[in-house]
Amino acid sequence: MSDVLTLSSLPLFPLGSVLYPGGLLPLRIFEVRYLDMIGKCHKTGAPFGIVALTQGSEVRKPASKPTGTSGSPTGDGFANEAFHTVGTIAEITEFSVPQPGLMSIRCTGAQRFKISNRQKLKHGLWIADVTRLENDLKVAIPEDLQATAHALGKLLQSLHDRQVPADQIPVLAPYQLEDCGWVANRWCELLPIPVELKQRLMELDNPLVRLELVSDILDRTGIAM
Repeated sequence: MSDVLTLSSLPLFPLGSVLYPGGLLPLRIFEVRYLDMIGKCHKTGAPFGIVALTQGSEVRKPASKPTGTSGSPTGDGFANEAFHTVGTIAEITEFSVPQPGLMSIRCTGAQRFKISNRQKLKHGLWIADVTRLENDLKVAIPEDLQATAHALGKLLQSLHDRQVPADQIPVLAPYQLEDCGWVANRWCELLPIPVELKQRLMELDNPLVRLELVSDILDRTGIAM
């Protein structure tokens, strides 16, 4: 397999959310394991991986110890963490340290990846060997889904009309309202749908199918009317 398609020892950041390619993710970091990781990534220009949690929480917590047991299932005194095997590479675009022990960053989503092997280090940081997944093909939006793209365009225009500061708009320019994958991804980020559904939509290989499913959600909820 080509080295271009693989990454070894990619540091992971398990979250209770899903990052999409082309998406924007602001993070405030205060856990020691991530302060060190993000500091090194910023210094070297290296990426890290965002994966959605299936068990555990974003902030590391001590394991509960039921009567008659010896402790946590991981043996390190902390609650177990588990996460999906498909995630998205994150690249740091803004970095600041507003106070000691706190970092504030903004990231953009790059390529999706699939974990082939993972390892939890002693201080609680996860690293993984991953294979990059193919980017979405550019697919023009068909006539029957134009309303979905138009609704997103209206939403973004309304934010600009209200003079919302650029750093508070949750979608990065340039806008690609003619592309199935881009429109579907942005709606997936904005819609109040369960994380598990966001994850399944992100994992879909076909951007047209993803947009069709998003359009169905919008029709059912009436959000885009």
